[in-house]
Amino acid sequence: MVHAQNSAFDTTAYEAKEISNGEHSLGYRILYPKKMVDGQKYPLVLFLHGMGERGSDNSSQLIHGGRLFLDSLEQYPSVVVFPQCPITDTWTNFRSSEGGPTITPSMELILTLIDELLAESYIDPNRFYVSGLSMGGYATWELLWRIPEKIAVALPICGGGIVDKTIHMTDVPIWAFHGAEDNVVPTRRSIQMVKGVQQNGGKAKITIYPEVGHNSWTNAFNEPEYLKWMFDQRK
Repeated sequence: MVHAQNSAFDTTAYEAKEISNGEHSLGYRILYPKKMVDGQKYPLVLFLHGMGERGSDNSSQLIHGGRLFLDSLEQYPSVVVFPQCPITDTWTNFRSSEGGPTITPSMELILTLIDELLAESYIDPNRFYVSGLSMGGYATWELLWRIPEKIAVALPICGGGIVDKTIHMTDVPIWAFHGAEDNVVPTRRSIQMVKGVQQNGGKAKITIYPEVGHNSWTNAFNEPEYLKWMFDQRK
């Protein structure tokens, strides 16, 4: 099935919410299984958008990936969260030292949101999945060293990070994606991270798309194994 990620779809299936710590706030959309069964625990998926989807409309973050998870909800019943980073912030300090290590206000709120959702009785804490693209790809790599003990699998798309931090990621299966012709985030950023994890004995792999630029998420979303591989993993 080819997913036309930019085509219109009913975003109201994703409930609009907000998290705040008094000083900063973060809007997010959350998708629940169509029929939640009492006592059943569901996987939690966190998807982190790129620079272009920042804002305050609490909607733009669904442009890439929102339809994919909605269309797949019956096959993979899960709770899916799409936060939106304010235009004044970024998920990571990815322009400095390749991803940190200073935490941004929005990343702090992401960590709080993760903890709140993982504590819910209907969430399976052993099936927490993280993916993201571009700036969100960098954020995926950052979460891998900040909270590796909580993540069951990670799928960073056209991102990068701090290679020295890969020593903390060795227990998490990782599948990275990147376009060979990416002129926004160099392909080597993903390659360096994957090699770092592998050299430390971790389980990381990468798919590089020839003649594809920065929008490699389109290819990643159309990978037959993208969702299947994600939902097959557990801690």
